[in-house]
Amino acid sequence: MAVPKSKISNSRRGMRRAHDRLTATNYVEDQDSGELRRQHHIDLKSGMYRGRQVLTPKD
Repeated sequence: MAVPKSKISNSRRGMRRAHDRLTATNYVEDQDSGELRRQHHIDLKSGMYRGRQVLTPKD
């Protein structure tokens, strides 16, 4: 059975877990429609991405 050689301190355990947190998604206001959308993602209502029509717009 695997047993650790020594106790991991609270500080070292916390340093290891420092990057495990969840980050909030960043929303920006679309310049054309004014709707909120995620950065570097297609605006699903208008179907536009970086000034180009990528998808057909939803009704």
